[in-house]
Amino acid sequence: MDAVSMIESLIRACMCLAGIMGNNLLAIRSLPRLKAGIHTSEVLFINLAVSNLLTNLLVDLPDTIADFAQQWILGETYCGLFYFFADLSETSSIYTTFFISIYWHRKLVGSLRSGGAPVLLDSLRLVGWLLAGSWAVAGVFGIPHCFFVTVLVANGSYECVKLFPDALAMKTYEIFYLTLANVIPVAGIVVASSQIVVTLLRHQRRIRGHQCDPTKQKKGPNRGQSGHCPALNVATDTEPKPGQTSAGPGPGSQVRAAKSVVAVAGVFLVCWMTHLLLRISSNVHTSSTVVEVASYVAASYTSIIPYIFLHGVKKLSCPCRC
Repeated sequence: MDAVSMIESLIRACMCLAGIMGNNLLAIRSLPRLKAGIHTSEVLFINLAVSNLLTNLLVDLPDTIADFAQQWILGETYCGLFYFFADLSETSSIYTTFFISIYWHRKLVGSLRSGGAPVLLDSLRLVGWLLAGSWAVAGVFGIPHCFFVTVLVANGSYECVKLFPDALAMKTYEIFYLTLANVIPVAGIVVASSQIVVTLLRHQRRIRGHQCDPTKQKKGPNRGQSGHCPALNVATDTEPKPGQTSAGPGPGSQVRAAKSVVAVAGVFLVCWMTHLLLRISSNVHTSSTVVEVASYVAASYTSIIPYIFLHGVKKLSCPCRC
């Protein structure tokens, strides 16, 4: 193995390790505490972590092993499973990110309009049906790869590749897959994230403009201005009343989580738009280099976003006690 191949393999191994650690931590930290009910955000984070771990353990890890071995060594049976799990986990991860964006869009934007009332996605039954549907769609797109794959032998080395019956079947599959599993959820993430950004910017302006009237402030014991302004409630955009409590995550945590969603959406768009364009170009002109770059881009997404979400919901630190 030359130096360039070794460096590429080491980078892929580091990304795989970071993804495994980050997604395990996201799943563990999203588990509900004792005697506390599970919430929609926790279900979505756990599902996202499971989807990404399927990629990390069943796709990225075997691919890393193949990189170090410089050939496919896992046989034709796992070759089909490799592509099945790749599309299964990729589709589930994309749809889960889409649901997370919609959920926090409704929690932030919707709660401002409804005065902090519960949103539709607070229903665990509805979220369960949505996630089950996304896994079903992911499974449908993954099944063809259990049959239309083969291990090619070239120059004494083995390579796992897709092999559809004809070009029309491959293009039909790719069109449906890219449209339903990429374009539609990506468009939804863009719309939801854009509205979250607009809402956050408007709230920032309201915060800056929410200044106390100096003529109405009470004098302190030293006849100076007290300089105290009542806190602004983000969720309802009103001043909190004495003794008032709110159910669910607090306003500050909603804003922080919404910002993390926007950050993830930014990473998501950079990674998956690049991945989408590379996948389209590989269908027009087959290139092993393009396919390799596309796989690196997808792996970078699953290794980055768990840490962004963990930071956004203040769960980055380990809860273990010595």
